[in-house]
Amino acid sequence: MSKITLGIIFGGVSSEHDISCISAKGIISNLDYSKYNIVLIGISKQGQWFIYNDDINLLPEDRWLGSPSLVPAYISPDASIHGIVTSRGEIIRLDCVFPVLHGKNGEDGTIQGLLQLAQIPFVGCDATSSGVCMDKAVANAVADAFGINQAKWCAFTEHEFKSNPDRCLDMAIDRLGFPIFVKPANAGSSVGISKARDKEELITAMGVAFKEDKKAVLEEFIDGYEVECAVLGNDTPIAGEVGQILAAADFYDFDAKYNNPASQTKIPADIPQEKREEVRAQAIRAYKALGCEGMSRVDFFVTKDDGRVLLNEINTIPGQTPISMYPKLFEAVGVQYKELIDRLISLALERGGKI
Repeated sequence: MSKITLGIIFGGVSSEHDISCISAKGIISNLDYSKYNIVLIGISKQGQWFIYNDDINLLPEDRWLGSPSLVPAYISPDASIHGIVTSRGEIIRLDCVFPVLHGKNGEDGTIQGLLQLAQIPFVGCDATSSGVCMDKAVANAVADAFGINQAKWCAFTEHEFKSNPDRCLDMAIDRLGFPIFVKPANAGSSVGISKARDKEELITAMGVAFKEDKKAVLEEFIDGYEVECAVLGNDTPIAGEVGQILAAADFYDFDAKYNNPASQTKIPADIPQEKREEVRAQAIRAYKALGCEGMSRVDFFVTKDDGRVLLNEINTIPGQTPISMYPKLFEAVGVQYKELIDRLISLALERGGKI
């Protein structure tokens, strides 16, 4: 059986560039090299594309950018090329691509659209579902339409807010009460999230969110357990175990997630077995409702007072770092990391390049 030529794209123009590089190292370290020819494609923070052929230990902290192995290259949208064009005029045909690009310009449908034009199979959700899940306001609206329970919410564009801030603030406070969580509509890994306890903090939080995106989503505070469920599959998805987040900070922001060693995860989550089963069922329901394929991590709150399961968000390219939940949640149900990656690639090839 001939090897599969697999392109792995990492880095990217995103606030999560550094996490992407660490995730890529995790995936590459767990690939079965007897099955794949690996082509590494790195994107700098400035948007330059390179083929990288050097030590994967250089990926963190962007040390890879100093490698003499770098060759400028890009994936062509031309379907007849079906792969990479280098600055030397070489063409490298790809059988499949694993985009390991968290956040903007990677998880939002942009790279997926390019790969769909190129008709190259790729791991994960298509351009439409990636864009829907990335935009928290759109995802919330779709969830509402499907009757999926979630926190009360509202959203404002930066233009709407600046045009009439008092109207927006009063509407949010009246609908949600305090405290209010404010998030950029399009950002991952809890970047730009604030918890506002009064009107002044809410104004500040809106400014923080608008630094990341032109639209902000506001949500009511939920006194609940933060849990996450990994989902895998195309037409017949399956759910892994349910894990729990024990944030070191007041809430699970970027720093608590990646930089604070006191943040912890529990697998399985410390909630009753029947509640974990409900989370798994709701994860698959949300995954299907938002059109996901390949993989996603679906995050929920389970309220402490009455045990309601409320959708928080869907991450279509979940982290693959050593502390990331997605691979750990499948390991907990007997799917080891190497097998998980093989299955993700198989799902991409099963779907094919035309979506």
